[in-house]
Amino acid sequence: MNELAALSKTFEQVLEELELPKEPRLLYEPVSYTINNGGKRMRPLLVLLGCKIFSEDISQALHPSVAIEMFHNFTLVHDDIMDRAPLRRGKPSVYQKWNDNVAILSGDAMMVKSYQSLVQTRKEVLAEVLDIFNLTALEVCEGQQHDMDFEERDDVSISEYLEMIRLKTAVLLAASLKLGAVIGGTSEENAQKLYVFGLNAGIAFQLQDDILDVYGETAKVGKQKGGDIIANKQTYLLIKAKELATKKQTSELNSWLNGSISGSEKVEAVTALYQELNVRELAEAEMWKYFNRGLESLKQVQGSENWKNILEQFATNLMHRES
Repeated sequence: MNELAALSKTFEQVLEELELPKEPRLLYEPVSYTINNGGKRMRPLLVLLGCKIFSEDISQALHPSVAIEMFHNFTLVHDDIMDRAPLRRGKPSVYQKWNDNVAILSGDAMMVKSYQSLVQTRKEVLAEVLDIFNLTALEVCEGQQHDMDFEERDDVSISEYLEMIRLKTAVLLAASLKLGAVIGGTSEENAQKLYVFGLNAGIAFQLQDDILDVYGETAKVGKQKGGDIIANKQTYLLIKAKELATKKQTSELNSWLNGSISGSEKVEAVTALYQELNVRELAEAEMWKYFNRGLESLKQVQGSENWKNILEQFATNLMHRES
């Protein structure tokens, strides 16, 4: 994976060169805090990998990769406010470290910064790149709204949930690959097949996040263990548990969801119900179904077999992650 490490190093160098103003301090300090707080850098690497499959020259994909990373982090800053999530990557989330207003405004600044990076794409493909980005940004907002709407419902179906995570999570991964492909000069057919791979892999990654939220270790995941359970978030695990539960189990589950007891006691009790209903194994089966569907689309892409293999290995490694 030396090639992937080299791509990662190249991206980090470009990110380090990104100059942010010093003032107003409470606007730009949270931006720097967020961008420098690590993360898998999965989306910018997908932009570069999408380009590499069709072109050895990734210079034109560097600024769009920064734009994608900046946009992704902007969504996280705002998501944490809406979800009241105290931790992000093992550190206090922006609203927690400062306050809601600072988080909202610094997130807005990150969105503007993402466009500033994106418009540095060469003019021959800029219009298409902007179209892809704008559509994706709106879809991500739609997915987040569905997610919030689900908080007021107890009848969310599996199909509705999968559509929500397609919008909220998967489309940005898919668009990252497609942006790279377009910049790399490939055909619409190839770019779309790469998009389909990213879409299915993205759904698989989110299902994995659902599983890690419950069964991962806080130190590795970097978020509050069982945070989705504490917040009564609609996840694949919860929806499937509701679907399979007996009358007695439904009563017990509802008592925890609607009761006043929270924290670790609630997490342990709901997790025990999940174990009884085998929902972890069902979620993992669904996760691998989508991931393998994505791989079928990747195989049909006409491009560098070496870089396709690197992309497949990169995605496969992420499927086995613990955080």
